[in-house]
Amino acid sequence: MKASERRNAILKLLQNAEEPVVARKLAEKYGVSRQVIVQDMAVIRAYTPGIISTTKGYVMEQEPRCVREFKVRHTQSDAVKELNLIVDCGGKVCNVSISHRVYGRVSAEMDIRSRQDVAEFIAALNDSQSTVLSTATSGYHYHLVEAASEKRLDLIGEELKKAGFLAPLQPWEHKDKVG
Repeated sequence: MKASERRNAILKLLQNAEEPVVARKLAEKYGVSRQVIVQDMAVIRAYTPGIISTTKGYVMEQEPRCVREFKVRHTQSDAVKELNLIVDCGGKVCNVSISHRVYGRVSAEMDIRSRQDVAEFIAALNDSQSTVLSTATSGYHYHLVEAASEKRLDLIGEELKKAGFLAPLQPWEHKDKVG
């Protein structure tokens, strides 16, 4: 395979990938060294904007997506159900936060995009013998959720409500910020 053919194949692979693409795996796939792939990526990135090198591999920047924060409440045992509901509806859980009366707003990044991510998160939580952040606020918390469209975010909100997870807003909470 010529270098130009390999680079075109790598670009197509990146455009269709749902997770980061690791240089080592590309090297194995195309029978070249990792260094050759790194050089290929430098050439590809020179003429293709939006390719990012992360610690997990190469990714294509996605089109701007819609985000909404949802206020929810549930027990720790319902965390799996809530997170799976969001990803099953096409959402990505960007973070979790609580609004604590003493500490203020406390947030943690999540980056949960799939049922596999949910399973790994719950396993890590169980292995650490820790509790979810929302135990400090009687189960109340917020998730910043990203999706492909406002319609998709509306669906997520409807499903959270049906499941009994969507929490009522307090007077001090702005409806334009929370779903």
